[in-house]
Amino acid sequence: MTVHFIGAGPGAADLITVRGLNLIQSCPVVLYAGSLVPQEVVAQARAEARVIDTAPLHLDEIIIEIQDAHAAGHDVARVHSGDPSIYGAIAEQMRRLDELGIGYDVVPGVPAFAAAAAALKRELTLPDVSQSIVITRTAVRASSMPDGETLENFAKTGATLAVHLSVNNLAHVVNELTPHYGADCPVAVVYRASWPDQAIVTGTLTDIRSKVKQAGFTRTALILVGRVLGAEDFTDSKLYDAAHSHVLRDANSR
Repeated sequence: MTVHFIGAGPGAADLITVRGLNLIQSCPVVLYAGSLVPQEVVAQARAEARVIDTAPLHLDEIIIEIQDAHAAGHDVARVHSGDPSIYGAIAEQMRRLDELGIGYDVVPGVPAFAAAAAALKRELTLPDVSQSIVITRTAVRASSMPDGETLENFAKTGATLAVHLSVNNLAHVVNELTPHYGADCPVAVVYRASWPDQAIVTGTLTDIRSKVKQAGFTRTALILVGRVLGAEDFTDSKLYDAAHSHVLRDANSR
């Protein structure tokens, strides 16, 4: 048997990959993170499948379910939200499976920052503005941040920031970023990106806190910060420049 770690995407049921959906439809056992995985996705499991919401379970209990499936020779669809490589808590599960000799693979999913950018209709990398995206978070109740991985250090690069799990720590985010990006730097806070109740608040580092407080966002919101969010006067990329040659197009032949 195989355990398939599947990224269900950011929330919209039709943003799961075809591969991920096919596995959910075929696996006899489906374990899913019920707090963030849409019910429409796990509803695609076959009628006789064992479908378990792991939100109330701890790691040992999840591994026991997988061991039981392994003993029965049943493949497992282990469904996580977004892309499982980003704050997915899959590494600790895979480490246990390695110890037990249970095989697994990983199916990527659409990450929340990509869904947020799509909702905003913004490109997060613009020529001469920002060519990097930093995916990070702040420490509140969850795991601490490693030394050196601070908002201040990331801000020094001027990169576009996608700050997860931090809407309740927005004051800290604003205080750390303002000296480097400027008080007028655009900010967008996207609540439940791609879900039916998606909501968006935009502003600057000066006013975003008051706007988010008024909107009532307290969880499941992504903070995007960077000049790309407001840039209109930027250089066109070389990709479609008529004077630019590459392996698939010779500018001299036109």
